[in-house]
Amino acid sequence: MEGMDVDLDPELMQKFSCLGTTDKDVLISEFQRLLGFQLNPAGCAFFLDMTNWNLQAAIGAYYDFESPNVSVPSMSFVEDVTIGEGESIPPDTQFIKTWRIQNSGAEAWPPGVCLKYVGGDQFGHVNMVMVRSLEPQEIADVSVQMCSPSRAGMYQGQWRMCTATGLYYGDVIWVILSVEVGGLLGVTQQLSSFETEFNTQPHRKGLHGPYPFGQS
Repeated sequence: MEGMDVDLDPELMQKFSCLGTTDKDVLISEFQRLLGFQLNPAGCAFFLDMTNWNLQAAIGAYYDFESPNVSVPSMSFVEDVTIGEGESIPPDTQFIKTWRIQNSGAEAWPPGVCLKYVGGDQFGHVNMVMVRSLEPQEIADVSVQMCSPSRAGMYQGQWRMCTATGLYYGDVIWVILSVEVGGLLGVTQQLSSFETEFNTQPHRKGLHGPYPFGQS
């Protein structure tokens, strides 16, 4: 496309030549993936529609019209807090997936940001959780309630931070799940939850304080 400020690399051009579909949903999905999920599906459809659903032209239009003045928040993935490498979970089991993330930029995040499911396996019905605005370099944990698939195997899904205006930013956050009949993750999380609840209950030493038989 003439007037493009950004050159497309040969590998990307090869992907264009191999994509011979006219299915609009497939084109939107591919456009979104090639841009690293920087646009929501509606934004992808806008650029594709204005270029007569030509994927290569739509990518060029996106880079032509992308405003360099827009301040994009920064986010870095720090670590998996739950479901780390090598952990497994039984089929059809509720669990909580927690990531540790950081505002790696020089500005605070705008209000109304959230973590959104963007691709792969979703693990339940939750597709978005609100996240508080983090100050520069601040670290926080983000959790999502999930449920493992009914069949054993390896599964993976992708999540990304998103502004209130629909702009995706930061690292892609992965859920890589090993579902095994003998998986113990669900049990360990339940035990951890029970232990936390038990430790927060008041420990009663007797009906009348530390002296069960009263004072004479």
